[in-house]
Amino acid sequence: MKSSLFFLSVLFTLTTFNSCAQKNKSEEKSPQASQKLSDAELTKYSQATFAEGCFWCTEAVFESVKGVAEAVSGYAGGHTKNPTYEEVCAETTGHAECVTVYYDSSKIDYPTLLKVFFASQDPTQVNGQGPDHGSSYRSIAFYRNAQEKKMIEDYIAQLNASGKYDKPIATEVVPFTIFWKAEDYHQDYIQHHPDDSQYVLYESIPRIKRFQKQFPELIKPERNFLGK
Repeated sequence: MKSSLFFLSVLFTLTTFNSCAQKNKSEEKSPQASQKLSDAELTKYSQATFAEGCFWCTEAVFESVKGVAEAVSGYAGGHTKNPTYEEVCAETTGHAECVTVYYDSSKIDYPTLLKVFFASQDPTQVNGQGPDHGSSYRSIAFYRNAQEKKMIEDYIAQLNASGKYDKPIATEVVPFTIFWKAEDYHQDYIQHHPDDSQYVLYESIPRIKRFQKQFPELIKPERNFLGK
């Protein structure tokens, strides 16, 4: 009897605590999130692109940070043009889920963005993040110039030397080439769907809270999850 109950418990967990990739058609028909700033408005901001697992969480993390005007979910690091979400999840494109961060460099600098990036994930996890597994969830810091590359490599060296982690940093350091914007229903997903799935409730939001607890001074009051 005990073994049967244990099996049912495991089965329930597997069917309710789905990964970021497990969405149904009803979720795809959810109201689409509109981009807060136009493409023309975004051009005045500096850009940085990061991959650290499911882009729902990554987007919400960066958009909670002071000085960040917008974070857009998408795909990068692969070889397929105009990839779809289904193709990326099938691990056939080489792309990873990522976000492009639009930030005001007079209010937040690139080293602080790196601090946000590494503190909001487990950077030692290879080809995955949390319950999400596969190369599309790998950790990548994309650099746009030699200065950014050096800052990323120096930050990784500091983390490896710090003794904070039992394993080496697995984050890839990759030159930025092109960013493919994800489907509209992914944009600002957690903001528009804060409690619609076990994944958001028990994986995404706790992960955001863990990050925000470390750096309360960086968090926008209106995007603070700690009081929720």
